[in-house]
Amino acid sequence: MAPGCFRAGLFVSLGIATTVVLALLGSQIAYIDRESIFAAISSPSVRSAIRLSLLTSSTAAVLALVFAVPSAYLLARARFPGRSLVDALLDVPVIMSPVALGLALLLVFRTSPGALVERHVVRFVFEVPGIVLAQFILAAALEIRVLKATFEEINPRLEQVARCMGCSPGRAFLHVTLPLARPGLLAALVLGWARAIGDFGATVMIAGAVPGKTETVPIAIYLGLASLRIEHSVVLTLLLTLIAISALLVLRWLGARQ
Repeated sequence: MAPGCFRAGLFVSLGIATTVVLALLGSQIAYIDRESIFAAISSPSVRSAIRLSLLTSSTAAVLALVFAVPSAYLLARARFPGRSLVDALLDVPVIMSPVALGLALLLVFRTSPGALVERHVVRFVFEVPGIVLAQFILAAALEIRVLKATFEEINPRLEQVARCMGCSPGRAFLHVTLPLARPGLLAALVLGWARAIGDFGATVMIAGAVPGKTETVPIAIYLGLASLRIEHSVVLTLLLTLIAISALLVLRWLGARQ
């Protein structure tokens, strides 16, 4: 194949993919007008769904980062029996259907230990903490992947030099590794937050779709379609699309900085 034809084929493929994405975005914009946007945003149910989504996804993403940092560092640096199995198990929430994941979580709280937690610690089923739990699991799986790759790119000799100069392993990690991993930390947080705020399947299985109580933005889209409030659903879909685009742009910017 001639080089010119090959290059033209690449541009055609890129143009088709870009056109599909622009068509998805343009169809949402074309369906609504300014009045529909203002009507949706001023709706108490829509504003409540946005507030709840921001609260739960931000909480889940931060908690996931606290969990993901030591987990990813251990996977990147340590060698121990069963490491490959643990690494594979942590990928399960990434490839597992969110609906199946939510059902699995629901079944956990139908066991005796789970029921004990529900009665005496905190209620998750059909409650806001259930939203945070579902989003936490999804966000943590992605954040561990990002941070594991980040820590593997940092030369371990830098930590060894710090320890030779008198730093403890903990101080070497805090003062050498973490500053070098800052772009990866931010990228993991953004990616985890975007994954959490867009979840529907796992959230609806464990927390239900209770209007005004466990109604996140994706659930509000579903309830809006069910009640024929199409404009509200389209506005919220456009909001999630813009959030996804913004998150990807931030990730590209962080990658360029790194």
